[in-house]
Amino acid sequence: MRWSQTFIPTMKEVPSDAEVPSHQLMLRAGLIRQLMAGAYTFMPLGYRVVRKVSQIVREEMDRAGGVELFMPAIQPIELFERTGRKEAFGNVLFNLEAKRGDRNLQFALGPTHEEVITDLVSREIKSYKQLPITMYQIQTKFRNEERPRFGVLRTSEFLMKDAYSFGASIQQLNEAYDAMYNAYCRIFERCGLEYIPVEAESGPIGGDASHEFMAPADNGEDFVVRCSGCEYAANQERADTGRSSSIPPAVNDAADPRKVDTPRAGTIEDVSKMLSADPATFIKTLIYSVSNGDPDESSDENIPPKTVAVLVRGDHEVNEGKVRRALGASRLELANEATIEELTGAPVGFAGPVGIQCDYVADHDVALIKSAITGANEKDAHLTGVIPGTHFELTETHDLRNAIADDPCPRCDGTLETVHGIEVGHVFKLGTKYSESLNAVFLDREEQKHPIIMGCYGIGVSRVVAAIVETCHDDGGIIWPESVAPYTVELIPLNIKDEETMTTANRIYDELSAGGIDVLMDDRDQRPGFKFKDADLIGLPVRVIIGGKGLKEGNAEIKLRTDSQATKVPIGEACDYVRRIVSAG
Repeated sequence: MRWSQTFIPTMKEVPSDAEVPSHQLMLRAGLIRQLMAGAYTFMPLGYRVVRKVSQIVREEMDRAGGVELFMPAIQPIELFERTGRKEAFGNVLFNLEAKRGDRNLQFALGPTHEEVITDLVSREIKSYKQLPITMYQIQTKFRNEERPRFGVLRTSEFLMKDAYSFGASIQQLNEAYDAMYNAYCRIFERCGLEYIPVEAESGPIGGDASHEFMAPADNGEDFVVRCSGCEYAANQERADTGRSSSIPPAVNDAADPRKVDTPRAGTIEDVSKMLSADPATFIKTLIYSVSNGDPDESSDENIPPKTVAVLVRGDHEVNEGKVRRALGASRLELANEATIEELTGAPVGFAGPVGIQCDYVADHDVALIKSAITGANEKDAHLTGVIPGTHFELTETHDLRNAIADDPCPRCDGTLETVHGIEVGHVFKLGTKYSESLNAVFLDREEQKHPIIMGCYGIGVSRVVAAIVETCHDDGGIIWPESVAPYTVELIPLNIKDEETMTTANRIYDELSAGGIDVLMDDRDQRPGFKFKDADLIGLPVRVIIGGKGLKEGNAEIKLRTDSQATKVPIGEACDYVRRIVSAG
C-alpha cells in the first residue's frame, strides 16, 4: 500500500484529553478517531491490526476445537430476565424499546452472549451424543460504561471474541476449560503481549471458577497480586492474603472504652487527623444488607435480607467477594442510610462493634489491634481504647480485605507484590447457571435429563490492540510486534521527484509485496525528517530507506524499529536481507 492511497491522519501534538500512552499514540498514529464518549472508529491502519489479532484468535480457537458462528447483537430482554442478569447488569445493560405494529418490544444490545448461545443450544442439542462442543464468535459488544476512558481500553462498544463450551460432565468442562486456557496463552504469545494468568472473581457472569489474563501495564486499571517466589497470582478481588485467625484472650480488669467528641468527622481520615491517630489503629465498621436466597429465583422460601456489620482495620479495604463467601451469601450491598441510622442510632460514619445491634464478622487483622478507635454508635462520637475480644465478642475471624503488597503468600513462604494490569481475557467455569435458567438439557445413556454444563471464554480483541500499544512503545511512538503490525515494512523513498530513487523504491516495493510481505511505501512529497518521525510514530517493524547518499553508493539503509542505527545493504541484496530479518523476527 502507498501512503498516498490510504488514510493515515497522524498528529504531531499529544491530544489534551488523552490520559494514557495507548490512547495518545493510537490517536497520534491515526489508528482511531472518537465519534463520541465510549465509541471509536478504527481507521485503516488500526483496523489492519484488529484484523491481524482477530486472525490469530481464530486460528488458535480452531486449533483448540472451537467452531465459529455469528450471533445477533440485538437480543430479547426476556432472556436476561430469565437468567436474572437484567438486574445484575443494571445500567450497564443497554435496554431498548421498539414499536412493531401495535406492540412495544424490549431488547438489549448484547454485553455478551451467554443467553443467546444457551437459548440456541436448548433448541438444538438434546442428547449426550452431541456433546461436548465449543462454539465461538468475534462480535461487537455493548456496555453502558459509566465513565468511558483511556481510548479503546474502556468503551461502550467494543470487539470481543466470546466462546462457550457445552458438556455432559465435569470432565468435559475441565477439558474444554484447559483447551481454552492454553489457547489464550498461545494467542497472547503470538500477539507479542506479556501476560499473567490470575485467579479471578466471576462477577455478573456467574460461575464456579475463573481466570483473568492480565497484561502488566503501569496505567492498568486493575491490580494483580502475585508472589515472586511461586506462581501464585490473582486479581485483587480474588487474592488471598495468606493470614490465619488468631483470637486474643479477654483482658481482665481492662478499662472501659472512652467516648470522645468528633463533631462532623464521619470518616477515618477526618477522625485520624482530629485525634492524631494512625488509621491502622481504627476498626472500620461497614454495614451490609445480605441475602442468602437464590438471586435468580423469586421463591417465598428465600431467606429475607438481613444486616451484617463487617469489621476491618481502618487502613484496609473491605473485599465484598470475600465477605460474600464468608457469609455464604448470594447477594451483598451496603445498607442504606435509613437502615444504618435505625440500627446504630447514628448517621453513616459513626458505627462501631461495641454494642451494635446486629451480627458482625471481623477480618483477621482486627484481632491484632491492641487498642482500637471505633465509632460509638452515636452521632459525632467515637470510642478509644477498644480491645477486640474484650469490649466486644470475637470468637472467629476471616480473610475479608483486599490483599496488599507485603502480605504473606497463601501458597509459599514468600510475600505478595502488586502490579497494575489490563485485563485482556477471561475464562469461566459456568456450571449449570444458564442451562438451568434457559432449560438447556440433554438425555444421558439411560434417557435421564440433566442440565448441560457450560464454560465461557472471552477475549477483548480491541483491548488487546490497545494493551499492545500501552506496553510496546518508546518516546518516538509505537513498536509493533511483527505478528500484529499493520504492515511489516515501511519503505521510504527520500525524494519522490528523483527518478532513480522512485524506480528503485518501486522495484523493491513490488518484489517484497509479491513475496507476501506487507509493505507501506511513504510516497508523500515531504522532507525526510518528517517521514522519519511518522515512521517512528506508527512503529512498523522494518524500515527501508532509499535515496540520497546511500543510493549513490549503491546501498539501501535498513533498520528495525528497535535499532538505533541503520545497516547499509547493497540495493541488489536489499529484498533478501529484509526477508531474512522478517523471517527471523
